[in-house]
Amino acid sequence: LYLGVDLGGTKILSVVAGAGGKMLSRDYTSTPAGKGPEAVIQAILKSAVRTLKNAGLSKDEIKAIGIAVAGISNPETGILYTSPNLPGWKDVPVRDMLQRGLGINAFLINDAKAAALGEFYFGAGKRARNLIYITLSTGIGGGIIIDGKLYEGAGGAAGEIGHMTIDVNGPKCNCGNTGCWETLASGTALAREAKSRIKEGAGTTILSHSKGKIGLVTAQTVHAAALEGDKLARELIRQTGCYVGVGLANLINIFNPEMIIIGGGLSHIGDMLMEPAKEVAKERAFKSSYKAARLVFAQLGDDAGALGAVAFAHQRVNR
Repeated sequence: LYLGVDLGGTKILSVVAGAGGKMLSRDYTSTPAGKGPEAVIQAILKSAVRTLKNAGLSKDEIKAIGIAVAGISNPETGILYTSPNLPGWKDVPVRDMLQRGLGINAFLINDAKAAALGEFYFGAGKRARNLIYITLSTGIGGGIIIDGKLYEGAGGAAGEIGHMTIDVNGPKCNCGNTGCWETLASGTALAREAKSRIKEGAGTTILSHSKGKIGLVTAQTVHAAALEGDKLARELIRQTGCYVGVGLANLINIFNPEMIIIGGGLSHIGDMLMEPAKEVAKERAFKSSYKAARLVFAQLGDDAGALGAVAFAHQRVNR
């Protein structure tokens, strides 16, 4: 049995599961992100204790802990260098802090890579050997599975697909670059474009879904307007989908995967987003490589990261 933790900027999800992915219990709590690393680690420890209690287990029955966190980290050292969801965190020894707190071996992994492992072992990718998992959300993250193994790179930072350059003259990214994929194809990008067009005076019902306030416009409000037939909302979703497709074409040409799994909140838009993405990917990728790549939606939902952390801990214990 393993503990899997998915640490986000607003939530902590802890699960107890076996190596086969069967969950015995889960605990969901808020992240005190503004209070710093020590407070967050304490919140994780309390969540872990509750999860064990709910399963009727003691910590002695847990073989290891896997923790998934957004950001740049090194799985070998267990250090989280920086995280977009945790302002002010720099070079935090997350693994060691958890190990001291619970007295159980801990292993740190990027959250998108964890979700890739979760889908590979327990979700949509169970029958694939070579796949790419993409989370389309506030930003864009990813995980790459090659011949059944997670590709981590030289320092554990591989898979930052959201930061490949799509437009050299594109919008500024939080990473400091310009024109990254996530500046053009994420939920944040969709909301930004909607706000820009509304400020220019475009006719739309988007504001009716955001209490009339432009500051409350999100990808979800754009989608809601699109479902009612709003022309601008549909146009913006199609534009975002086209940028999704450009990134997909790049990944297909580089990795020639048999499967690409799409997850994250933006993926809930469904075919309205993915049909134009597929059109552009088909047009731009090598024909044989595009035919070989099945594009599917993720299956595990919010549990993907925590279950992937369980899989990662199992791998590390047994490697």
